Amino acid sequence: QAQFVESGGGLVQPGGSLKLSCAASGDIINIFTMAWYRQAPGNDRELVAHITRSGSTYYRDAVRSRFTISTDNAKKMGYLQMNSLKPEDTDVCYCNLTSSLRPWGQGTQVTVYS
Repeated sequence: QAQFVESGGGLVQPGGSLKLSCAASGDIINIFTMAWYRQAPGNDRELVAHITRSGSTYYRDAVRSRFTISTDNAKKMGYLQMNSLKPEDTDVCYCNLTSSLRPWGQGTQVTVYS
């Protein structure tokens, strides 16, 4: 069974940083196409960042230059470094694969307060 476990969220002041982690297990063979999504209250889940098999990274405009996606493929661990956090970044963050979406994990809450 595919499984994602997100962690690293928390409460942070504007301008602060968090590093989210995603542990992939089960029948997930690799995480070359790791992606991070977020869902704010009242909003749909949206793609925030993703990485391709070649290592290219892509970001939603709102987070570009502030967030960095990375992976440790041997350990099947994904990461999202979040810097210069803003109140509008408050959301629940989820990881998955763009190549084949799997069941969602529980996500990790990111709260940025003013």
